Amino acid sequence: MIYRRLGQSGLKVSALSLGSWQTLGQTVDQPTTEACMKAACDADMNFFDGAEAYGMGKAEEAMGAAIRKFGWRRDTYIVSGKVSVGFGSGPLPTQKGLSRKHVTDCCDMTLRRYGTDYLDLFFCHRPDPDTPLEEVVFAMNHLIARGKILYWGTSEFSPTDLVQLHEIARRANLAGPQMEQTFYNMLGRQRIEKDLIPLFRRYGMGSTVYCPLASGLLTGKYNEGAPEGSRGAKQADWLKKAEDSGDLPRVRKLTAFAKELGVPMADFALAWILRNPDVSTAITGATRPEQVVQNARACDVVALLTDEAMKRVDDILTGQA
Repeated sequence: MIYRRLGQSGLKVSALSLGSWQTLGQTVDQPTTEACMKAACDADMNFFDGAEAYGMGKAEEAMGAAIRKFGWRRDTYIVSGKVSVGFGSGPLPTQKGLSRKHVTDCCDMTLRRYGTDYLDLFFCHRPDPDTPLEEVVFAMNHLIARGKILYWGTSEFSPTDLVQLHEIARRANLAGPQMEQTFYNMLGRQRIEKDLIPLFRRYGMGSTVYCPLASGLLTGKYNEGAPEGSRGAKQADWLKKAEDSGDLPRVRKLTAFAKELGVPMADFALAWILRNPDVSTAITGATRPEQVVQNARACDVVALLTDEAMKRVDDILTGQA
């Protein structure tokens, strides 16, 4: 496993981590959740990503139960929570958003679900237009002062908001956001590479990226059509859009190149992300422990992605090959 600092902090996170969106504790039962987490631990992944919006807390409950079952020491793993804007703990105004009240309540409920005393990472799960950014900064720092969280961050915040958050924190001598969680993969590069990396370097932020395999498109399993029971089979419009946009034809070319290198397409796509030094960790999903094991092998593929290989990938992605 590769370990990287979370931005300029001293926290070292595994470059591949396990997320729970739409899987653990939800579409995946408890025994399988535990098997996936055990496989991640055995592969030396140390970060598990959750949110109150994932199954209305069920994901965090399932992961917390697994951690307690295995008896993992608290100093051996990293867990995150996210305070939601649109899908919080309930329908009432006080049960969602980034107000100091909901930020505090969400953190307390997340701690209970995990069965732990503190969260390593705590994210604002999308911007909240109804809450001033000053309130967000002070609410998160209040949790830090109380020992309930160690680092706070954002997810899908605009570059303008990120700058303002850091400036507010600087003026008040408080901690600004340490990490941004955002979409990033071979087919979705603009936001992180063009808009965010300059800010990451300016403020010392890390990144926890999600959807690294583009909802399965970058595994290559849709190259010849949609397998029975897959997302593409259930959502024909999604697969047609991928074909019409040129994404699927690009994946076919990338798959052929991965075959030349002798590696599975999924490993190739994950390794490509890991070649970006501004990515702290790529959050992978899994419904079976075998998928966790397979994803972890991407660390061994990074060395194959020479500058020449990366140039060829760029040529494929930009339509020059």
